[in-house]
Amino acid sequence: MAIADVTIDACIARNSIEVRSLAPDMQSLCGFCSSAGALIGYSTSGLFVHHLGPQGALILLAIPPVFITVLGFVIYEMRSSSLHSEKHKTMENLGVAVTGMYRTIKFPQVWKPSLYMYLSLALSISTHEGQFYWYTDPKAGPAFSQEFVGIIYAIGAMASMVGVLIYHKTLKDIQFRNLLFFAQLLYGTSGMLDLIFILRWNLVLGIPDYFFVITEECVSRIISRIRWIPMMVLSTRLCPIGIEGTFFALLMCIDTLGSLTSKWGGGMALHVFHVTRTDFKNLWLVVLIRNILRIVTLGLIFLVPKADQLEALIPPDILTKNSTVKSDDEGLELVPENERDEV
Repeated sequence: MAIADVTIDACIARNSIEVRSLAPDMQSLCGFCSSAGALIGYSTSGLFVHHLGPQGALILLAIPPVFITVLGFVIYEMRSSSLHSEKHKTMENLGVAVTGMYRTIKFPQVWKPSLYMYLSLALSISTHEGQFYWYTDPKAGPAFSQEFVGIIYAIGAMASMVGVLIYHKTLKDIQFRNLLFFAQLLYGTSGMLDLIFILRWNLVLGIPDYFFVITEECVSRIISRIRWIPMMVLSTRLCPIGIEGTFFALLMCIDTLGSLTSKWGGGMALHVFHVTRTDFKNLWLVVLIRNILRIVTLGLIFLVPKADQLEALIPPDILTKNSTVKSDDEGLELVPENERDEV
């Protein structure tokens, strides 16, 4: 699945570089399709777990990767007449790609936004596991059924589609730094809805659990999608021509590591504060810490460039030996040919 995903990402990165104006549209399309798939999965997950059990649900979960594997065998490709030379050429290209990635990642205009994307994901520690058990707990929580938890996430997937449409229609012309700043601010403040729900303040306000949790999920998913898509567009802007697919895969690895760090951090926080599947006394504190870390991430927004989403952040010949660049915070600039000759 990872190989198939990276292959698609490579195509998107290359097209985003060749036709800059299409980058936000392509990321919007990918986000919409991802949300549509999540909608199907979430809307059926609770039903399958309830009627088939965990093992039966996992068997069904294995079917899509099998289809991907079968698809790899039926896609038509021209057979190479000189397999040995092709392998030798592939190894040479791999060496060039690794060298190019190393040279590119050293530029402040590349590693700074990459660092921001990693930290923005890693600092938002995941409390999903603790909240899931709390959702279904009959004493401490609202005692939602497994089917209803699936419905909650399915509605959240629909809200993600709304987030994609909002970004596509109104936000794709805003500068990266401004958009990510306000998206992160909303991301941190919207997390307080989780805190209100866990402390049961919604009942004090007279808001039923079912209505409040659906509202909270929709708000959270819309903001998360608006926050995520510009980071994907920014990633395509950081890829040099020639190794765009390989470098975009590297950036996606960094983002995946950030998500994994988020899960590790959330698991450690739940463990330190003794939150288990039956003890939720300190769950509110873990959620509060998560929200504070989201707000703290705003202090790192200076790592994001002040550039439009259609603007080139790196020169097209960044990997050529004769290109000279200035390392500043706003962007890369090539030295004119006549000035280079004088030097």
